Amino acid sequence: MSKGSARDPVGGGHSLRRAQGELFLPTLTMSKTLNLTPNHSLSGIRVLVGRARRQAGALSSELRKRGADVIEIPFIEIRKPRSFKPLDTALKNLASYDWLILTSVNGVEAMWERLEIIRAVPAGKFPRIAAIGPATKKAIEQRGAKVDVVPKQYVAESVVRSLRNKVKGKRVLLVRAKVARDVIPRELRKAGAQVEVVEAYETVMPLSSGARLLATMKNPKKCPQVITFTSSSTVRNFMSLVGSRETMELLPAIRGRGRPRHTMLMASIGPVTSSTLREHGLSVDIVAKEFTIPGLVAAIERAFARL
Repeated sequence: MSKGSARDPVGGGHSLRRAQGELFLPTLTMSKTLNLTPNHSLSGIRVLVGRARRQAGALSSELRKRGADVIEIPFIEIRKPRSFKPLDTALKNLASYDWLILTSVNGVEAMWERLEIIRAVPAGKFPRIAAIGPATKKAIEQRGAKVDVVPKQYVAESVVRSLRNKVKGKRVLLVRAKVARDVIPRELRKAGAQVEVVEAYETVMPLSSGARLLATMKNPKKCPQVITFTSSSTVRNFMSLVGSRETMELLPAIRGRGRPRHTMLMASIGPVTSSTLREHGLSVDIVAKEFTIPGLVAAIERAFARL
């Protein structure tokens, strides 16, 4: 967060009020309304977690440990690709690649599931592996493979910086979601690599979440004080689920009687997600310093510790 005072994590004028009209929440102003003892730093704070159902647990658990009232409404759903043929073909020839790049835990899970099904790779025949961050690295290592590179920052640009001088003339396999940014393949090809991209899964919008989301946001007793966004897909799908920014402006104002009015805070896991929030006219009120789930939880704690 920038520009915000010790009592204003929203950062002065950068609130959802400006981006989305008069949509307010019950008061959060005085520290006495919060229990800021260790492990209860978010007591009484409602946080909306929009991760896919099978992924929400880690974030929700960490928030609940700190006393938060967690609302889970998935903005994305993980599905198998329409065809596994391209992935299976690549995995059957995995030993022919010099580098394997994995950019999510979902990709790791999908890839190893296919490896087991098609029995493609003898032990010890993996290429060198680059993982985008610690969660992906952990998922790979839990399956018995070695990770050679984890970039300093857990975004595609940092993956490129870590590999640019290592891939000239090399064959690179990138396993990822159906829809993803093309930074890695584009930039590594410029560096002289032969990059093959295969889909391991796709993210779709769970239409059933739309009614739940709108009902929750209209209810003063349930409306979240914080909405978490862990990818650009969660931002885009959130906006689609609520209809549009104009739809959000029509939601009734939510106020605590006789108390100052407050907006929902948008919490972002990192710079790419933050950029997508801004593109959709949403504020970026809370940003993780480390682009991980623990980093996002820590950022939310810091924001409310200053109230």
